[in-house]
Amino acid sequence: MRPLGIPTVEDKIVQMGVAKILEAIFEVDFLDVSFGFRPKRSCHNALDVLDKTIMTKPVNYIVDMDIEKFFEAIDHKWLMKCLKQRIEDTTILAIISRMLKAGIVEEGKYIKQDKGTPQGAILSPLLANIYLHFVLDLWFEKVIAKRLKGFAKLIRYCDDFVAAFQSESEAKAFVSLLRNRLSKFGLKVKEGKSQTIAFGRYAWYKAQKEGTKLKTFDFLGFTHYCTEIRKGKFKLGRKTAKSKFRQKAKELNQWLKKIRNLVKLKQWWKVLVVKLLGHYRYYGISGNYRELKKYYKLAIKLALKWINRRSQKKSYNWAQYSRYLKYNPLPEPKIYHLIYALSSSEGMYY
Repeated sequence: MRPLGIPTVEDKIVQMGVAKILEAIFEVDFLDVSFGFRPKRSCHNALDVLDKTIMTKPVNYIVDMDIEKFFEAIDHKWLMKCLKQRIEDTTILAIISRMLKAGIVEEGKYIKQDKGTPQGAILSPLLANIYLHFVLDLWFEKVIAKRLKGFAKLIRYCDDFVAAFQSESEAKAFVSLLRNRLSKFGLKVKEGKSQTIAFGRYAWYKAQKEGTKLKTFDFLGFTHYCTEIRKGKFKLGRKTAKSKFRQKAKELNQWLKKIRNLVKLKQWWKVLVVKLLGHYRYYGISGNYRELKKYYKLAIKLALKWINRRSQKKSYNWAQYSRYLKYNPLPEPKIYHLIYALSSSEGMYY
């Protein structure tokens, strides 16, 4: 369970004003590697850049790392130092400092907080971006990239990030340096979800010859894996991550169970349509049609299950339900985001 910092209406207005000021100041400083909670940038932009990087650049290794309890671990002193790099107005700094120290109330007891940003606060995502801009983005560009001989690329969406490397030794050296870097700023790597794996065109061809399989990695709700097009050439594949599919399936099942007797079928059926469209608009990415279809079929089965559990008597058999679907269809899966890249020539990087 994560404690939420839900501001009052007055606090929300103040935070919205401060957020606009901070965004105007820091947006010009943020690097292109950052995609989360920024104007005209989205997770699909990050996935597109990742696809083009792996498909067209000399990528042989992927460093996939998660920061443990990031929003709860942000050091207030370091964050204020980051803000002071660009802000001199003491009033703005004081407002942000008070928001950070607001604390939480649990079971009527006030709990003081000396680190972390309130989850649920309007300012939190922007403050997180500012923190990692100095802790990770600038450090990677100004320090790490200059030491490397091979290709390297960082792609970050808030606290979720991956780094692509040409050299195995440089990828491993980055991991070691990153642990020390994060530790300095009160952060640490989540061990169970962090890995350095061989990945990319060269690694895939090598695995094909040896009859082995490459590991996969998850990023922004998608599992990324090495596969091939019909002509046998390398391609980056993506599909809904198993953990996310299970989570979405569980949420849908719980919602249907809860709503089935609260309102009439024709009313919650319209909401189900919107929920499916929302799922497609996020997970509807090139190569993921099979997982969308799987979710679509699951939604049809779960809807019938809970329609028939509104009372002790079943409402529909399968034939009756099929007739209802004919006149009240659920939206079919659709690919909304075409993400693909073709490399200009194979072997040019090795």
